[in-house]
Amino acid sequence: MVAEQRTTNAEGVEPPANWKPTPEAKAKATRFRWIAGALWLLAIVGEAVGIFWLLRQRVFVGEDGTFVRDPDTGLLEEQGVTAQFPQWAFIALLVLLVVIAALSITGSVLWKKANRLDPARRSDTVRFFVQNQLGAIIAIVAFLPLIILVFLNKDMDKGQKTTAGIVGIVLAAIAVFIGVDFDPPSVEQYTADQSAVIQLLGKDEVVWVDGGAVYHVCDEVSAIQTGSEIRTGTTAEAVEAGKIRLTLQFGSELRACGLPVPENDEEITEALRAIQAGQVDTVLPAPVWADPAEAPLVVEEAPAS
Repeated sequence: MVAEQRTTNAEGVEPPANWKPTPEAKAKATRFRWIAGALWLLAIVGEAVGIFWLLRQRVFVGEDGTFVRDPDTGLLEEQGVTAQFPQWAFIALLVLLVVIAALSITGSVLWKKANRLDPARRSDTVRFFVQNQLGAIIAIVAFLPLIILVFLNKDMDKGQKTTAGIVGIVLAAIAVFIGVDFDPPSVEQYTADQSAVIQLLGKDEVVWVDGGAVYHVCDEVSAIQTGSEIRTGTTAEAVEAGKIRLTLQFGSELRACGLPVPENDEEITEALRAIQAGQVDTVLPAPVWADPAEAPLVVEEAPAS
């Protein structure tokens, strides 16, 4: 993405040059992450209970067997006695798998909400991947060892192994799928949207309503005439309210509101589309105004780094 630009509006006020979450959004994201972490910890504890206690349960049948002496060791063995995995433990195992899935999935949902409020930078590749896919990683950790040990358990009969194994695999797959973030936001994406707003409007101020996932450049467009209260704030406040990006229909919205429209609005739209899709190295074009006097900002190019 292009280097940061210094932008000054007609009133001489310099808008923010880099997107940051609001303090409220940052606090909410932190709270969501602590709760998610606690739920994931409980899921791991549940897995440990299953591995180190539940799967070790067994009952013995045929206890009226006879003793024989093993000539190789000299020890007595009881013939006719077999160990079985008790039915109560089997039912408890199925319940435990469901509980682990519920904890893992709930934690993943909260974690993804936190990432939308306070995302990582895509340029920080390792952190960006781990932060956004941690829910899937935790789901694998919480299920895989337990599922493997179910299939290796010598005391379970074939029916118990098949049932518990299938239930575990299905629940693990669901938890992993929900834990994966297929379209994670980034600081770069939010910054590009903010930069576009500032250059188009001269200030970091957008509008939105409670429904929908995007914010808009003015309050007279049909998309927000829904009867809900129209809210106004910064792009960071819009993200805090759950609006994850700038609408790509900003050109038609500017026309509808009687605001100046840059001649290259389609080029800006395509650049934002690419950046919102994760191509953060895309250059965000500066608006080209038919009449320079219409420009809401005076923009100076930053020195080359």
